[in-house]
Amino acid sequence: QVQLVESGCALVQAGGSLRLSCVVTGSSSFSLLTVGWYRQAPGKQREFVADIMSRSRPITAYADSVKGRFNISRDNAKKTLYLQMNSLKPEDKGVYYCNVATQHWGQGTQVTVSS
Repeated sequence: QVQLVESGCALVQAGGSLRLSCVVTGSSSFSLLTVGWYRQAPGKQREFVADIMSRSRPITAYADSVKGRFNISRDNAKKTLYLQMNSLKPEDKGVYYCNVATQHWGQGTQVTVSS
């Protein structure tokens, strides 16, 4: 059974930085799968933030709202996904979820950005 555990829950000031991590267990093919981050703000639908394709094609994609500020990366040996968030804005607040192959979700981690 694939399980994802996020960490990095924090309250940060606008303009600050935060790094989220997501450890994946139960997947023997992690390095072959596209993994990503989504977020959900209060009262809004979950939205795409960023993803990164497999080891053979480490192509990344970002939502326009985070381009140039966020960086997604992965460590296949550790089966871990990261999201480095810089120049945070109040509108970046929400629950951040990691995802594997569009099928498996973590429990989410809260990010709060104060203005």
